[in-house]
Amino acid sequence: MTDAAPRHDSPLAKQVAEFCLAQVTTPQAKRDTFPSSALWAAASKTGTTLWLDTGDVDAAKELWVREFTALTTNNTLLNKEVQKGIYDQMVPAAAALLKKIAPEMTKDRAIQEIAFILNAVHGLKLVKTFDADVSVELHTATAHDIDAAYQYGKRFHAICKDRFIVKVPLSPAGLIAARRLHDDGIRLNFTLGFSARQNWLIASLAKPNWVNVFLGRINAFVADNKLGDGKNAGEKATFASQRGLRRLKQEKGLDVKQIAASMRSGQQCEDLLGLDTFTMPTAAAKEFLKANPGAASLVDKTKNDPAVTFAPTADVAGQRLDCFWAITPQFEKAAAACAALDPKKATAADVLKTLAANGAGDLFPQFSKDEDAKLTKEGKIPVLASWQDRVKAGTASWDGILSAAALASFTQDQQALDDRIRRFV
Repeated sequence: MTDAAPRHDSPLAKQVAEFCLAQVTTPQAKRDTFPSSALWAAASKTGTTLWLDTGDVDAAKELWVREFTALTTNNTLLNKEVQKGIYDQMVPAAAALLKKIAPEMTKDRAIQEIAFILNAVHGLKLVKTFDADVSVELHTATAHDIDAAYQYGKRFHAICKDRFIVKVPLSPAGLIAARRLHDDGIRLNFTLGFSARQNWLIASLAKPNWVNVFLGRINAFVADNKLGDGKNAGEKATFASQRGLRRLKQEKGLDVKQIAASMRSGQQCEDLLGLDTFTMPTAAAKEFLKANPGAASLVDKTKNDPAVTFAPTADVAGQRLDCFWAITPQFEKAAAACAALDPKKATAADVLKTLAANGAGDLFPQFSKDEDAKLTKEGKIPVLASWQDRVKAGTASWDGILSAAALASFTQDQQALDDRIRRFV
């Protein structure tokens, strides 16, 4: 008996897709029935596409206007919705279906399969309620499994070809899986990015439709570790990444859009105008509406390079704190070498080996079991003292550590969701 992810073209995948579609009876909304907002219309005229970062239907309804085009969900946001108990009746039905069509399936695989169903069903509900595109995220268990990420990505796409955007987390395996999905014509939102150089690599190798910079967490990392006042570091990284992507489009024809993610305030909605895409938490969107900035402020800001003030005690060079926004010629060569890998044959190990051979081995730090536990315990914002020696030694980087911390945090939320499912399986 194998516990591999079900193939996207299997009878099980087809029956699960039919089950998901049958769960959503919400009438299909039409965009032109929603109100329009002059403020959001002016913001979008700067070139920014407007998304909301929430899975909460009621919260989104308070803000939704026709200028918004998509919603993003993730393991954390979906877990919040599932913990409300709104799907507690559906989960046993899903479990019964799996027991009927795949009696040999292990319990752990069944839980992952039901988590997929929950994500798909909730995504379909958002699509129909808001006439929106929706980013749906892969289970964190697929983060280091190329085939599983590929199969589940294909299955998301099959359920809602026109509106689902598959979110793939940053990992060596994720890069290869995303490239395979891209080559099959599937829209991708490559998540957990924290730097311009990460996104240069992602765009070069995986070629997704969107990449992210989690700018709010970069600012929190700087502030919480007393490296500076925590202002503008995330914004600087996001602008640098946007400029890098535009250069890649000009030089290599790659059309990859930049998302400003982990936005924390309405002021950031104003300061980052002109970026390709905002994915705004509802609190930040409300702040922007309340501030109601004038027309003079609603202009393209992407040529800005905001100043970052580090504390006098911060070892900027030794800690390589410019990793968030610097794209060096050497790193470009490393990314090009990775992009030359055959995505049909390459492994995660091949990505790591190629990066290391080209001087970028710090991008995906390899952690011991104790280090993994420490990273998870510290949460979304790593503690400087825990990792500074590794960064100085060149075996880790702050953008890589933040990405790993983000995945660990999402994994905890995924576990909470899985634990709720486990009660019914």
